[in-house]
Parts: sequence; C-alpha cells; structure tokens
Amino acid sequence: MMKTVSVRYFAAFRDAAGVSDERVSTPASTLEELFEERLGAHAGLHRAAAAKVAVNDKLVNWSAGFDDGDEVLFFPPVAGG
Repeated sequence: MMKTVSVRYFAAFRDAAGVSDERVSTPASTLEELFEERLGAHAGLHRAAAAKVAVNDKLVNWSAGFDDGDEVLFFPPVAGG
C-alpha cells in the first residue's frame, strides 16, 4: 500500500539531500525502509549509526511504522562538547 508523507531533513542530512523537505509516495512500511529508499533518491545521503528519526515531532525507533499523511523527520548524529 502506498503512503504519502512529508519528509524533512536536518543539518548534514539536509546538505547531503540537497533539499530541506519533500513530499514522497512510498511503499515502505518502516522508517528504516523509508530512509533506505531516500538513500536511493539522494546520492549524498548516508545512514549514520547515531542518527535519529521522528514522526510528527516524536522521536521513535527506526523499526517503527508510519501512516499516510505523517511528517517524518531525519536527524543526523550531533557532535558537541
């Protein structure tokens, strides 16, 4: 089943994707599958082990699902001190 979601990229992910947000139709059932699909669409994008994902402003696990119309947020790892 295809779902249409809004995808937002932050910081290094935004730079790598070349866009800050996009609306996509996807057959993906988990957030990990959706991110892997976006890797294919944006050559500069990469999956980092400490990356975070949120759905509708709530942090969730990569194995979580999502619904049609959701907003998915991808955050790269943040370094600081």
